[in-house]
Amino acid sequence: MTLLKTPANNVSPTEPINRLARIGLLIPSSNSSVEPEFYRALPPEVTLHTARLFLSHISEETINAMLNELDQQSKLLASADVDVIMLGAVAPGFLKGSRYDQELGERITAATGKLASTTATALLSALRALKISRIAIGAPYDAVVSQIATRFLKANDIEVVATRELGISENLTVGRLPPQSAYDMGLELDCPEAEAIVFAGTNWRTMDITASLEARIGKPVISTTAAALWSALRLVGWHGSLAGQGRLLQSI
Repeated sequence: MTLLKTPANNVSPTEPINRLARIGLLIPSSNSSVEPEFYRALPPEVTLHTARLFLSHISEETINAMLNELDQQSKLLASADVDVIMLGAVAPGFLKGSRYDQELGERITAATGKLASTTATALLSALRALKISRIAIGAPYDAVVSQIATRFLKANDIEVVATRELGISENLTVGRLPPQSAYDMGLELDCPEAEAIVFAGTNWRTMDITASLEARIGKPVISTTAAALWSALRLVGWHGSLAGQGRLLQSI
């Protein structure tokens, strides 16, 4: 990776030095999983910085309300001089049509002047990079939110051939689920029609089982957390391989 340049207090501004790349991550306030999963996977030359948007109960209304804080929290996160801001929750980008994910990224950029994207946008980019157009989706929340995701993906030319949900509405509860819950659901979801399994929900611990599930079923397994990480690294200019993290993160 070519590291970014910035002056330090004890160095002349005319003598740029290397500094770490910085990823800014906006997450639901009750999310307890996405940060640890990012930290464990990130290469040492990239650092993570977070801000929070209030969310406790998962529903279409509360997900939409969470975005009321988007501009202000983005500005606070941008003050850490991050290089990119990623909206680290997938459901907000699903809410209002095929381009709403991109509109949210554009809104963050307008508020901060920073390069920005969303987990929903990252998921679409990851599927296209792997040339996947038919997926099965597993989610910890209820069928209503899953239907919103399915509509969004269909509008973006991704066919959802099967879905499973755990029916959980409390986000803290989602964060306490063991990774085995995703592994078991992935086995249930696997079917010949699906080219890949997608786990939707950045508060669901899924990255630890991605590689083992891929080995078991013989096809890509993409968590929305992994998609957000993959996209954020590409946006800050990091290219390489994160070993043991599944097929998507083998080539960034």
